[in-house]
Amino acid sequence: MAAGRVLVVGGTHGNERNAPWLLEAWQRRPTLLRRSGLALELVLGNPAAHAAGVRYLDRDLNRSFVPEQLDAADPGDREQQRARDLLIRHGPRGDAPCLVVLDLHSTTAAMGNSLVVYGRRPADLALAAALQQRLGLPIYLHEHDPEQTGYLVESWPCGLVVEVGPVPQGVINATICRQSQLALEAALAVLAEARAGELGQPADLVVHRHLGSLDLPRHGDGSPAAVVHPERQHRDWRPIAAGDPLFLTAEGTTIAFHPTADQGPQPVWAVFINEAAYGEKGIALSFTRRESWPVRPQWGQALVDLARDLEEESL
Repeated sequence: MAAGRVLVVGGTHGNERNAPWLLEAWQRRPTLLRRSGLALELVLGNPAAHAAGVRYLDRDLNRSFVPEQLDAADPGDREQQRARDLLIRHGPRGDAPCLVVLDLHSTTAAMGNSLVVYGRRPADLALAAALQQRLGLPIYLHEHDPEQTGYLVESWPCGLVVEVGPVPQGVINATICRQSQLALEAALAVLAEARAGELGQPADLVVHRHLGSLDLPRHGDGSPAAVVHPERQHRDWRPIAAGDPLFLTAEGTTIAFHPTADQGPQPVWAVFINEAAYGEKGIALSFTRRESWPVRPQWGQALVDLARDLEEESL
């Protein structure tokens, strides 16, 4: 594999302001970020949406990396063109190639610091496992959801999303910025260790595996018939059992959680509860199953093999 850098993206969504603020600070004063000796590309994901202060202009950039659409002759809308431009410039075979991408996000949900992994690529799992061991971060494993595809990090050989919250859209918060930077610096330190052949891995990886999502109850005209129940709000990463309060109507009626056959009798765990950006996607919260997996040696080897080709920071 050809040598490449680590791509650090902020502002994939234009109304998430914390990571772009950090990017600008690091570009002005590179010594503010501990790079662990790795060469980085610091990129504002969606500059046009950032300038407009909106999540996106035509479509969600973080759903625009669908290979079939990127290969189409028609350049499509503005976010699809931006996805193409990012890959032409910083894709693994781009003009300034990158091998790993770390996509920095914030959320209005009470997720705290967490990682999002898409699918089960060995290098992704190794990086997530090392970060979990180092920082104790929960991991949301998103897979097998035909309604939600085309994520940015999937277009690079290795990549993770860092989510930090809660913070309102459009607001820069010092704590959110600090937590984002600490998570990024830890990821860069892990990559540097892998590059040196010194990657440490825990015995087990704990993931919250995506089971599906649920919308608010709605009236026939599509307007919400209920809201997230107060006993469920701000309780991300906590289990929900059958009969627990889930939604509340204007009349004060509680709508309880009833698991589907696919979810089974075991408790499920909720994430991204009442995330502001997901209302348009018909998602009030997502369900996961908490699982512990033994860490496999081939995961770490995949990350080590990839990291050996990462470029060093020029002094």
